[in-house]
Amino acid sequence: MNIKINDELRAFVDPLTAIEYAALERSLLAEGCRDALVLWGEVLIDGHNRYDICRKHGIDFRTVQNNSFDSLEDVMLWMIDNHLARRSVSDFQRGVLALRKKEIVASRMATQPVPEEADKNDPGADGSPPWNTREDIARAARVSSNTISQIERIQKAATPQLREAVRAGTISINAAANVAQLPEEAQIAAVAGGRKELQQAARQVREQKMATRPRKEMPAEQGVDEVSALRAELAALKDRVATLLTENEVLKQRLANSGAPGA
Repeated sequence: MNIKINDELRAFVDPLTAIEYAALERSLLAEGCRDALVLWGEVLIDGHNRYDICRKHGIDFRTVQNNSFDSLEDVMLWMIDNHLARRSVSDFQRGVLALRKKEIVASRMATQPVPEEADKNDPGADGSPPWNTREDIARAARVSSNTISQIERIQKAATPQLREAVRAGTISINAAANVAQLPEEAQIAAVAGGRKELQQAARQVREQKMATRPRKEMPAEQGVDEVSALRAELAALKDRVATLLTENEVLKQRLANSGAPGA
């Protein structure tokens, strides 16, 4: 059987860690390849890691055809949806996949006319992408909208080395978004230094941002009003303290009188 690997499709599959690969390899060696690989014609669209291991050890496998796609983009969208539904996919990879799906759908909608019979009550039927806002993308990826913003920053500015560090879990998405603001040479050096160097670089970027952030100045009238209010509150507290001291002295005097002889 002539099975072809499309590199563009293969890129949608997050590489397994060494531990994950070893576990899958043990399972296939012990139980065989129970799940069929999915093909679109001769192109492999699901089961890339299983295919690699089966070829490596000469393990038999089955294939099934999915011919419901009209284009490579249809296959991409199908693969993205499959991976978004899996729990094992990291937050970073889900965010990347969701953003990629938005790009594909938006591009298709820009070049394809909207059918006249489209149902306006059907989401996306009017030609708009299924995710029009960052919140929609975040919901699809099951992460926060802030995380999506950080992933966008990483995708645009991070070096390949830094993106790989995020994918491998060496650095968090939040920290990587900060490191991505550094020059490429600094990013590469931080990644080469390992986890501690990356954390230090992220911390330095945060501190620099805090130092350059302009302080919020309150309007002059508002400042005067707040100072007056604080002074009035302080005066009231002083009066209260004086009252309590006076009451305390009265109580002491009563106690002293109640203990006197003949009382």
